[in-house]
Amino acid sequence: MRPVLRVMLIDDHGFVRSAIRQALTAPDIEVVGEAPSAEEALRSAPELRPDVLLIDIDLPGMSGLRLLRELRPRLPDAKFVMLTVSTSQADVLEAVRLGAVGYLTKDLDSDALLRSIRGVRDGDLAMPRKLAGRTIRDLVDGVGTRAMDHGTPGLDALSPREDEILRLLADGMTDREIGESLTISTRTVETHVSNILRKLDARNRAEAARRYLERRTTT
Repeated sequence: MRPVLRVMLIDDHGFVRSAIRQALTAPDIEVVGEAPSAEEALRSAPELRPDVLLIDIDLPGMSGLRLLRELRPRLPDAKFVMLTVSTSQADVLEAVRLGAVGYLTKDLDSDALLRSIRGVRDGDLAMPRKLAGRTIRDLVDGVGTRAMDHGTPGLDALSPREDEILRLLADGMTDREIGESLTISTRTVETHVSNILRKLDARNRAEAARRYLERRTTT
């Protein structure tokens, strides 16, 4: 018999971890650890040394993508798979660039998740076929490196709406003022800002605004 595949779950929602753990109930798979944050995963994953890590992108504090960048050198034999609600192609490309061997969305059914995790053991790419095809085309076309070529990492990965909101942030507007200007709710603005910070890997709004202003002064 093949060795049991040891899996670690990193997601800040307990009910999501419970659902994933239930979906992975199988004789050849064991969930050996869970973490509700990237910081906790950084502490426990090197000790647990799982074979596969399932990581959400939208984690409190440090993002899942940054966690991937931090953990991969410490666990060179582990396989990293993003399991998230984000369908952003920028997130997919960044995850692959950082060494993820899969990118799955949380609307995946239990059987498909189980097949994907088992496939990772055999070297398969844990990613829906259409998404994998698009990602490979983008990588071949150099989409994943355009932001670096422009000297403004991540800015070209922003959607038109995110770019607009970042412009207003750089102009000193508050979330409420941005919402009123764009006729959207303050909560929607906060969601966009969170996505902007993640894509830019910026520590705060001021850093994100600074990058935007630097681009504006050089174009």
